[in-house]
Amino acid sequence: MSRTAIDIDADGEQPPPEDDHAFFGHPKGLLTLSGLEVWERFSFLGMQAILVLYFADTVANEGLGMDPGTAASVAAAYGTLVYLVSVAGGWLADRILGSYRAVLWGGVLIALGHYSMAVPTAAMTWVGLGLISAGTGLLKPNVATMVGKLYATDDDRRDAGFALYYMAINIGAFAGPLITGWLADHRGYHWGFSAAAIGMTFGLLQYVLGRRHLAGRKHSAEFALAPEAMRRAVRLIVLGIVVVGALGALLAGLGRLTMDRFVDLLTLISVIAPVVYFWVMFKSPRVTAEERGRLKPYIVLFLASVVFNFILFQAYSTMILLASTNARTTILGFDFPASWYASALGAFEVALAPVVAGVWARMGHKQPHASNKIAFGVILGGLSFLLMVLPTSGHADDTYQMAAWWIVGSYLLLGLGDVLLETSGMSATSKLAPKAFSSQTMSLWFLSLALANGIQAQTVKLYDDVSKPAYFGVNGAIAVVAGLVVIAMAPWLRRTMHPVH
Repeated sequence: MSRTAIDIDADGEQPPPEDDHAFFGHPKGLLTLSGLEVWERFSFLGMQAILVLYFADTVANEGLGMDPGTAASVAAAYGTLVYLVSVAGGWLADRILGSYRAVLWGGVLIALGHYSMAVPTAAMTWVGLGLISAGTGLLKPNVATMVGKLYATDDDRRDAGFALYYMAINIGAFAGPLITGWLADHRGYHWGFSAAAIGMTFGLLQYVLGRRHLAGRKHSAEFALAPEAMRRAVRLIVLGIVVVGALGALLAGLGRLTMDRFVDLLTLISVIAPVVYFWVMFKSPRVTAEERGRLKPYIVLFLASVVFNFILFQAYSTMILLASTNARTTILGFDFPASWYASALGAFEVALAPVVAGVWARMGHKQPHASNKIAFGVILGGLSFLLMVLPTSGHADDTYQMAAWWIVGSYLLLGLGDVLLETSGMSATSKLAPKAFSSQTMSLWFLSLALANGIQAQTVKLYDDVSKPAYFGVNGAIAVVAGLVVIAMAPWLRRTMHPVH
């Protein structure tokens, strides 16, 4: 079924009918949303590629002087906070702002955060990370939801559309570390953060200019609160932000809220939040029995996402740290910053996403079930870590230098796994979501990323304490086993995930 088969609102809620096949056989709104994500990922992952190095570098080199394990843990905690806030972002879109305005204001906060990080002081670094966390929480779940609104639920182009969308994400993921990494290496970390700020500004401009091609772009929220309830909610949100900020500052000043305790607190919240959220949706009277039944298999997909993204996010923490100390930064006589390794992941995903999209489009209803695609992604993620056991084994000390191709090969496996899992996962989420929780269910998918980061924030503390073969081998083996378990559950998942095929 194409978008033209869906009722078109007279109030401009849906894009013009001629948009339906205007972008490589997909709705033209996919171009607008993909363009936004190019620049959002350029800024976010460009900054993240140098963030752990900035934390671990010496103060004399404009860094913060953390030891590597702590630097990786704090970077993971930042990722945890980003995706925890996505729950609030989904709720605000559904009840107050609407998807279009939530994405717009999220982008504004992200840009302001990157501009703050461009100021060369530690205090502005933390201010910037806070603004980026809030902005990303508004933007990320709602952009993915807007992509889903471009297609009918049973449109065979849907998975291919999400694959193209994910390819656009990874154009930014490829380009961001190249620019920010070079600037950080040659001009200083804060120059790299400045480039991220400019990139997000470009993303906002093209989003506003292309808004007529978007579905669900009306200003009001789809499930808006009553006016009085909305005013009360806004007052409580503002009051809550002020109280939490003041309490945090007080505890930090008294020495009670240390960085380690803050990381532990975020990990605890990342565990509790999805449990509570699933419980709320299962108990909500606005969720039908049929929708409740589809949430059960979604728990399996949620946990598979946690396992895979636990591996994926370390491409920007432990893998970058390993590359900076034990990998050659020369290929064919060309020297490059260690942070450029992160671009290899984006490059592979850019190259592989259209191939995967083309395969799914050609196969139509014969393509593998979404749960199997996700399982294959988890297994590939595990194999990417198991591969690193080989070059890190058999050395007398930590002064060895592995060939660049080992890390590049690991990122190739990880990139293919990411394309398979994230595109299928986001697409399945938009199909399985209860109607009354549409944006918030996408936020639940991002809570799997928060939990992955929360677990990572604890695990990476072991990076300095255990051997590298043991670290990568155990984590990789766990992921492979988890993927095999999902494959074993495929018959039950196929029965219970209707209308996902």
